[in-house]
Amino acid sequence: MKLLKTVARGLAVALAGALMLCTAQARSFDDIKKDGKIIIATEGQFAPFNYFQGNKLAGFEVDVAEAMAQKMGVKIEWKALSFDALLTGLRQDRWDMVIASHGITEERAKAVTFTEPHYCSGGVIIAKDPAIKGAKDLAGKVVSVQTGTTYLENVKKVASVKEIKNFPQDTDARAALVSGRVDAWVTDRFVAKASLDANPGAGMHMGDFLFVERIASAVAKGNTSLAGEVNKALQAILADGTYATISKKWFNEDIRCKAPQ
Repeated sequence: MKLLKTVARGLAVALAGALMLCTAQARSFDDIKKDGKIIIATEGQFAPFNYFQGNKLAGFEVDVAEAMAQKMGVKIEWKALSFDALLTGLRQDRWDMVIASHGITEERAKAVTFTEPHYCSGGVIIAKDPAIKGAKDLAGKVVSVQTGTTYLENVKKVASVKEIKNFPQDTDARAALVSGRVDAWVTDRFVAKASLDANPGAGMHMGDFLFVERIASAVAKGNTSLAGEVNKALQAILADGTYATISKKWFNEDIRCKAPQ
């Protein structure tokens, strides 16, 4: 009987903990402002947007987030982990915001609240064979992409693809092409450009856009308080030239969304 009571008590504690997790509230901007810091998660494996230089996070999105945080009057506590865990952790209120090149999709928008986009881009086709340029050229081909990305979602829409190989990191998907294990790699246009510039001897060629998309940071579903402040900060750095300076530093061009994509 004592054992049963102990087990029952343990189950009750576990259930109470689970209920607390389910009812936990994301921090409002007032909470964050009072604390003096915002907790932001990113992947840290997606150069030139977010990656490690030694033990320090760097990249376009890291600079943009730092500039926005300065406008909001808070410091950033960074978290770095695998791409497919970022939005899950956000839904569990383990951090306040995610900035990791997430394309805005209807499916993702059901689970999180997106801010205004901080750049526009899209997935391009990279191959060693220069004849592989567009979607029709992927017929009968093996294509590599990163797990949990819009690149994977959009390659799945190409019915003629022979096989899709997905990898935990985009760098693994690129390596599969370089080593000849796949015929093509689909990734972000700017990631592809940086990779081709850094590896001119790899024999890779950039083809056409497979799709275009708007890229945004995300906060917990319904956290309009924080989303509103992030949007204000983004508009401020777009208006005062900070964004253009950051963008030109990383890409030698301004990659803001200039028109609906």
